[in-house]
Amino acid sequence: MPALQLAPSILSADFGHLAREIQTVAEAGAHRIHIDVMDGHFVPNLTLGPLVVQACRAATALPLDVHLMITAPERLLEAFVQAGADVLIPHVEATPHIHRVLQRIRALGATPGVALNPGTPAIMVEPVLHLVEQVVVMTVNPGFGGQAFLPEALATVRAVRRIAQARGRANLSIAVDGGIHPQTAPQARAAGADIFVAGSAVFGHPQGAAAGLARLRAALQSASA
Repeated sequence: MPALQLAPSILSADFGHLAREIQTVAEAGAHRIHIDVMDGHFVPNLTLGPLVVQACRAATALPLDVHLMITAPERLLEAFVQAGADVLIPHVEATPHIHRVLQRIRALGATPGVALNPGTPAIMVEPVLHLVEQVVVMTVNPGFGGQAFLPEALATVRAVRRIAQARGRANLSIAVDGGIHPQTAPQARAAGADIFVAGSAVFGHPQGAAAGLARLRAALQSASA
């Protein structure tokens, strides 16, 4: 299983000081920055677009994981790649042409990933597993930050890991996104996750984002010891 990585989600950051927030978590040891794009259609919220990705790109050299919680993601792939996205992660549920979308992401020079909602079975990613470097398992219903972790999503993490191993993809990264904090992250790690997307647990920590990231890392390291 790949080494663990921490991916702070800027959905919970202070957008009045976004560059500073990103630089804080980068200096504190974040491995990548997670950017949640929502269109108010695929999910009941409207958030970020290519201009915010461009601002994040200017603020850090860390990989930018752009999570496309949007209907028909094929419409905007070029815009996000041009803005500086390193990884584009559409949802398997969001388009009938997921295979073509992932091929297009690769052709544009970005790394393709794919995401699953909590109610979607892991088997849905098997036909495209050879096209992606990362599977994001939603551990809340997507659309809003600060939700409670859904423990039933751990079964999906385990199932994706089993499928990956059976397909010769033991090094496939599996991210968990939603309700990730020091109590839930070790459970997801035990299930087979290696990338931990955390928003409020990092940027909402009362002692600051660096402290939140450090607490999450310590919980994962303690569970792995």
